Amino acid sequence: MKKFLSILLVLAMIFSLAACSSAPASSDDEGDADAEVSAADTAKIAIITNTVSQNEEEYRSAEFVQNKYGKDKVVHELWPDNFMTEQEQMISVLTKLAADPDIKAVIINQAVPGTNPSVDKFLESRDKDDVLIIYASPQENAPDVSDRVDFALQPDELAMGHTIPNQAKKQGAKTLVHYSFPRHMSIPMLAERRSLMKEECAKIGLEFVDATAPDPTSEAGVTGAQQFILEDVPKMVDKYGKDTSFFSTNCSMQVPLIKAAFDEGAIYSQPCCPSPYHGFPSALGLEVPEDIVGGLQDVIDQTTKIIEDAGLGGRFSTWPVPAAMMATIASADYAFKWINGETDGKVDLEVLAECMSDYAKLDISLNPYVEDGVPYENYLLFLMDFLTYGDLPN
Repeated sequence: MKKFLSILLVLAMIFSLAACSSAPASSDDEGDADAEVSAADTAKIAIITNTVSQNEEEYRSAEFVQNKYGKDKVVHELWPDNFMTEQEQMISVLTKLAADPDIKAVIINQAVPGTNPSVDKFLESRDKDDVLIIYASPQENAPDVSDRVDFALQPDELAMGHTIPNQAKKQGAKTLVHYSFPRHMSIPMLAERRSLMKEECAKIGLEFVDATAPDPTSEAGVTGAQQFILEDVPKMVDKYGKDTSFFSTNCSMQVPLIKAAFDEGAIYSQPCCPSPYHGFPSALGLEVPEDIVGGLQDVIDQTTKIIEDAGLGGRFSTWPVPAAMMATIASADYAFKWINGETDGKVDLEVLAECMSDYAKLDISLNPYVEDGVPYENYLLFLMDFLTYGDLPN
């Protein structure tokens, strides 16, 4: 009996030791898995946009992403309206975001002047490898942008130096008026686009008019800049005729520019941020659906009818989907895929192009920005063909 009890005791000790030796490994494995699940569950993205007065599409696109993923997963912050003079406020936006360790991606649309130093402040307390940083429509020097972002997205502004004059010519234009101001013309890509427009106009037989408007961030403010456009477009039409196409580099000028061109029977080839939503609904009094993604075709149909009923078919055009909204929404979809381990590293161009195509329902090609012969592989440009409201003239 004693021998039997001794055997039982030895067996019990063996099983006990085996259990003790395996328990820590099992606990660690479960802990690692729990940590990964917990990190994915608590991860958030932040989207910084301009205010509604500066660019409603950017603002609404962030709202759409919040509704899609939930406000607990998406933080929406705003740049100040007068960002050129409120650098400290911009920095405070990024400082607040940096204090939240659950934020794993920051999408900035638009990346206005002052974004780079604000991101620098963010990275003082955050590990860049741990956070995905995305700019849309950056307005600072390409080398500086490329050093800070994982990738930047921007409509191919340089290609527009060719496409906009040629679209205007197809619409019957004899003159192209380019409205801008010194701050925008200090942005290399916008300045180069203007030069390319001027060269292309000379090549295809359009008169190019370089017009200076008030900067909406200056003392005149958004209201003063908009009033200038409303008053200046009729003067330009009186001088150059109705076959004049108007273009402005500034978002807040698009509504008065479309309205004035429409009232004068002139031509409008493309907003600065190409989109059926950019400027057209407010300028033409359209009803915009609450679902701005699903309601896009309805807005296009309303716009076409108003323009054709006014006898201006073919004289107004844009891109078929909102470039600014696509940048926000596709970047957010991509960010969550990256957080969930569904991309090949931080910059997976194939997955990014798929996210953009899923939104646009069009094939999207991405090409690196090249400046002075130097390609910036993570500074990505995209282009689309035009949506013309009505038929182009023969």
